[in-house]
Amino acid sequence: MAGRLNDDFLRRAERSIVGGVNSPVRAFRAVGIPPLFAVRGKGPYIYDADGRRYIDHLMSWGAIILGHAPPAVEAAIVRATRRGTAYGLSTPIEAELAEVIKSAFPSIELLRLVNSGTEAVMSAVRLARGYTGRSKVVKFEGCYHGHSDGLLARAGSGLATFGLPDSAGVLPSFAAETLVARYNDLESVRAICDEQGDKIACILVEPVAGNMGVVPARPDFLAGLRQACDRIGALLIFDEVITGFRVAWGGAQELYGIRADLTTLGKIIGGGLPVGAFGGRREIMERLAPLGDVYQAGTLAGNPVVASAGKAVLELLRKDKPYEALNLAAERLTQAVAASADSAGMPVWIGRVGSMFTVFFTEGPVTDYESARRANPELYADFFRAMLGSNARVERSEGVLLPPSQWEAAFLGTAHLRNDIVETTAAHAAAALEALRPPDGPVPRPSRARGAI
Repeated sequence: MAGRLNDDFLRRAERSIVGGVNSPVRAFRAVGIPPLFAVRGKGPYIYDADGRRYIDHLMSWGAIILGHAPPAVEAAIVRATRRGTAYGLSTPIEAELAEVIKSAFPSIELLRLVNSGTEAVMSAVRLARGYTGRSKVVKFEGCYHGHSDGLLARAGSGLATFGLPDSAGVLPSFAAETLVARYNDLESVRAICDEQGDKIACILVEPVAGNMGVVPARPDFLAGLRQACDRIGALLIFDEVITGFRVAWGGAQELYGIRADLTTLGKIIGGGLPVGAFGGRREIMERLAPLGDVYQAGTLAGNPVVASAGKAVLELLRKDKPYEALNLAAERLTQAVAASADSAGMPVWIGRVGSMFTVFFTEGPVTDYESARRANPELYADFFRAMLGSNARVERSEGVLLPPSQWEAAFLGTAHLRNDIVETTAAHAAAALEALRPPDGPVPRPSRARGAI
């Protein structure tokens, strides 16, 4: 766990940075230990300031799919930086990255690159309002779409971790434009549409919930949202900041066979550098300035170093087609963890879609925000610490890094497919769960589904 240099870095950071961290969940408060300070990563491993090595299943919150510092991405970044890091002008690489993204997402005819997922969603919502002339946004409990005003109502991610229902500083007038439905509950959506349909600009959804932990969409849920938008004349926005290029080459839209009107992307398309994008049908996107009347801008949007890294990652994904192998590896890992939990008598439900998963400490099933919130964060914190710490029964690595919150997603990348990394993580989990075994021994229970796709 955290050691002397990690603690020294924390004390230094706290003197200049709020809470010592630049994003709240990095504080590790939900898991009851001081935060780690990373100094390097390579392949499936990350190294902290005290030199400890961890198998990394945080993967920069899903942004790293090829592992840390893949040679092709390193080379692309070096080539780009040798030419300069920013110009304030357009560059050829921006169009090259956009073309690769369009090739994967048929619903995207035009797109705009931005600097973060938050910015992508904020801009897509503004565009939806400008295009429809309406003001209301429908979102879902537990779905996090960045920290822009109005979208923090009943959000997941850090708000779930810290138990904050909303955020101070968000004006009631902004929040009033956000209508909140239940994830996987079409009846709640229909009720809102029946009452407010002519005021609704868009329905905004994570097609796979990843910010209340991984919660798969029910088979009819996304199709029902598509039908609801068509019925009331609203736009369907898929927030694929996590799922884009993660659950399939064409994201959740390919996996589920549903086309969104607007799509937001991030994480993987930047190759580990800050990025976001939003795109959709041509007639919608052409409402953006300089062609239309919806204003959006960014000095560093489409940064050539970021675009070069992103293009390198996407070209490797297109060439290697790793999704079936990632899916099978994640299935093997989560089934092993589930079996170990049953053996230890621990109440566990595992949500998984493709290579993203969450171990919920609850009897399950987890299908929405309410059921996700029934999970036990104290048990998860015990599990997190056991996975992170030294384990004499597993010799190949010093620890395993999971998300420092019960309500976040863990990830596999292509680097985990080599050298028995999945089996090593499973062995760590078996030992950690055994250490958490209830004192009276395992409690028999029938086999239960895991919410996996």
